[in-house]
Amino acid sequence: MKKVPENQIVCADSVDYMRSLPKESVDMIFADPPYNLQLGGDLYRPNNSRVAAVDDHWDKFDDFDAYDRLTRDWLAAARRVLKPTGTLWVIGSYHNIFRVGAALQNIGFWVLNDVVWVKTNPMPNFKGRRFTNAHETLVWCSKSQDARYTFNYEAMKALNDDLQMRSDWVLPICTGEERLKGPDGKKAHPTQKPEALLHRVIVASTDPGDLVLDPFSGTGTTAAVAKKLGRRYLGIEREEAYVAVSKKRLAAIPEANDAEAVAHTTPKRKEPRIPFGALVETGMLSPGALLVSPCRRHTAKVRADGTIISADHKGSIHQVGAAVQGAPSCNGWTYWQVKTDAAKAVPLDMLRQKYRAEAAL
Repeated sequence: MKKVPENQIVCADSVDYMRSLPKESVDMIFADPPYNLQLGGDLYRPNNSRVAAVDDHWDKFDDFDAYDRLTRDWLAAARRVLKPTGTLWVIGSYHNIFRVGAALQNIGFWVLNDVVWVKTNPMPNFKGRRFTNAHETLVWCSKSQDARYTFNYEAMKALNDDLQMRSDWVLPICTGEERLKGPDGKKAHPTQKPEALLHRVIVASTDPGDLVLDPFSGTGTTAAVAKKLGRRYLGIEREEAYVAVSKKRLAAIPEANDAEAVAHTTPKRKEPRIPFGALVETGMLSPGALLVSPCRRHTAKVRADGTIISADHKGSIHQVGAAVQGAPSCNGWTYWQVKTDAAKAVPLDMLRQKYRAEAAL
């Protein structure tokens, strides 16, 4: 079986190259396809200076049918290489995102979210005949409605000061030192995306070591952020000038060798399972230790086999916790508390976390 190239930018047509890759080999795809802006002439500022708009040959199409053919082709190729557990992100403006959205739904992708990137510093509308275009739209999809995909909810919440991350992302466009320049001192690419945007996308939907594919790699922003975050990457770009800029950019980024630094908050459901009996076996809790409920009305004694016994019930920490409350179920780890050496009662879950840390789990 052909191995997927890793940690490189290849100069190739994205559709042809994706068709050559092994099936279901990629964990996440971020795509920033041509916008098909359909510009009708030069644009000037009030001071008569020309605006460096997106007028490159790669963004020119004969008509909507030609653009739609490209869209269907690259989406089909992307779907083929994406793992069943993988996700696809597509970013675009009002010029193309609705056409792309319809196409991806037509071939079977399931839309999870549309995310609005609100630009804090958008380019003004110099003619004053429309609203200022101050946002772009990202569509996030899984391969099917029932797919088991990666979403690092806790990591997104941590990035947002312990509040749920919303679908409106307020971030500046790429400016200053981050904006790459060509040999002529001008912008190397007209639509270079900010690294902050890709940081959020990659942390949200991949784990360290995952393979991230960008089929329209441009100046390599996706690859650069993936490398910084300890992910593997593959960029496909047909313009040689962009490939050269990308390779130079990536060569200046050190390898992410600190696994702890690129790790993200793990949801409790993914943490290693610890049986309550393990705490008894290792002496973290002794047989006969007394457990108390948060309301202090109920108590239970720890037994040597990892069960507990109250005045009227015996069984696991979950069974007895539910029984004393007359509840259908109970998380015994968070319900039962135990007194520490300082005579302060703490939830059993704190002992479980201590066990995980000491056992390097």
